[in-house]
Amino acid sequence: MIHVVAVLTAKIGHRASLLAALNAVVDDVRAEPGCLEYRPVVDLAYSTSKFGADTIVVIEKWQDQAALDAHGEAPALKSFMEKAKHVLAQADIHLMQNAG
Repeated sequence: MIHVVAVLTAKIGHRASLLAALNAVVDDVRAEPGCLEYRPVVDLAYSTSKFGADTIVVIEKWQDQAALDAHGEAPALKSFMEKAKHVLAQADIHLMQNAG
């Protein structure tokens, strides 16, 4: 299993627009073969350590590298990138595996 932590930072004041673009494709991504989890999350108000007001973190789990590779070419991701290109300032994608 591959875990992905995608830290998406919107241009200042545009997190709602970025989140709307992301939420528009969530169901399609979840329906992709090999997608085990795909969930946008934001900081809790009372969190002591925050990503920030302009950041969305997407927690993903993929069955294997082939599924993740296919996601990279999938229509849903391409649609999101097209909608987000004017409001997305930075995307840091962390690929991870189970430890131990």
